[in-house]
Amino acid sequence: MVQMKEETNIRIPIVHIGVGQERYALRLEHVREVIRMRAVTELPGKASILGVVHVRGTIIPIVSLRSRLSMLEEAPTKSTRIVVIALGDTLVGLVVDRVYQVTELGELQPPPERMGAADSRFLTGIGQLDGELIGLLKLEYILEAG
Repeated sequence: MVQMKEETNIRIPIVHIGVGQERYALRLEHVREVIRMRAVTELPGKASILGVVHVRGTIIPIVSLRSRLSMLEEAPTKSTRIVVIALGDTLVGLVVDRVYQVTELGELQPPPERMGAADSRFLTGIGQLDGELIGLLKLEYILEAG
């Protein structure tokens, strides 16, 4: 009798994004929607919060992922997007330079102390996508520290 080998290669559904020259992943389960960049209403307070936008009847705070990853800010382009993230009852918009695709990330490994512009505390792990290493962002930390 032939025994079937159990599949252990777990695939994680993600949204593949770009910030600067770096590529990252967001867990698809947390992504509510992706919208084009729009005018952000600035509010006094935390420098890491760019302001707020109105999306489908809800006011959503907007955070620059460039800023959170200690990258220099750049003017938005035609490719700039706001990724609306849902963590529990909290909605937050993350400004990213590009959204590539919705796909799956292979098995995760622990992050090294630094990976490109991202400090390892911002990463849940690192997986492979089309032969490239992609950091899976730890949204809880990014939004908490934002």
